[in-house]
Amino acid sequence: MAPWGERLAGVRGVLLDISGVLYDSGAGGGTAIAGSVEAVARLKGSRLKVRFCTNESQKSRAELVGQLRRLGFDISEGEVTAPAPAACQILKERGLRPYLLIHDGVRSEFDQIDTSNPNCVVIADAGESFSYQNMNNAFQVLMELENPVLISLGKGRYYKETSGLMLDVGPYMKALEYACGIKAEVVGKPSPEFFKSALQAIGVEAHQSRTLVPHGALSLDTVPSPALRSIEMSEDAGSLESPENTWEMSCWSVREGEVCVLKE
Repeated sequence: MAPWGERLAGVRGVLLDISGVLYDSGAGGGTAIAGSVEAVARLKGSRLKVRFCTNESQKSRAELVGQLRRLGFDISEGEVTAPAPAACQILKERGLRPYLLIHDGVRSEFDQIDTSNPNCVVIADAGESFSYQNMNNAFQVLMELENPVLISLGKGRYYKETSGLMLDVGPYMKALEYACGIKAEVVGKPSPEFFKSALQAIGVEAHQSRTLVPHGALSLDTVPSPALRSIEMSEDAGSLESPENTWEMSCWSVREGEVCVLKE
């Protein structure tokens, strides 16, 4: 295997997932994964551009960033690509008025969106709001539309909290797809457009990128595009050396997420 210095030659930036990579969410704000705070600090102190990508849809970006900062991460709201703001942009551009099947924690992201007389449904990780009544309301809205539009903030199957595994939005999205005979539009990972927007934010074109998938991220749902080349990273990667910087990446982001490394 080529030394890490050679494998990272020409790398321009890094896209980092958050939940399960930087921290495990849960009661009291969750817990940082060992080594992740230090790894982010070293990445941001290097020549690489860093962007955070998340499918988090139970919290606004402001709340998520505040939580991460309390855990010790150097991160700002402007460095995070999240699905709720992207969905709002789509709704405005297309004149869509959503029925929102979302968590109360992210509802503030949609404050400027007209929700009267819905002509689409936006579904996210609604947690306890995934009641029969709310699911049926979403179903009825879609069935009454001539051209039903279902927008899903991600399509994950489950995720990890400190208390255990939790169902994500994907199973509920699939239920509405099946009941209505439609296909959801996914905003967030693994949508190529979501990753492209993150790349654009750090000034890298999609055709320039390659993907680094740590052990533990075995689901292809997290890989942005078949065109991107996957590289395995072991849990004992040792030092990653570049002409400008050397840093350790041996004990972080190896469980439930992905790191995307972008190359010229």
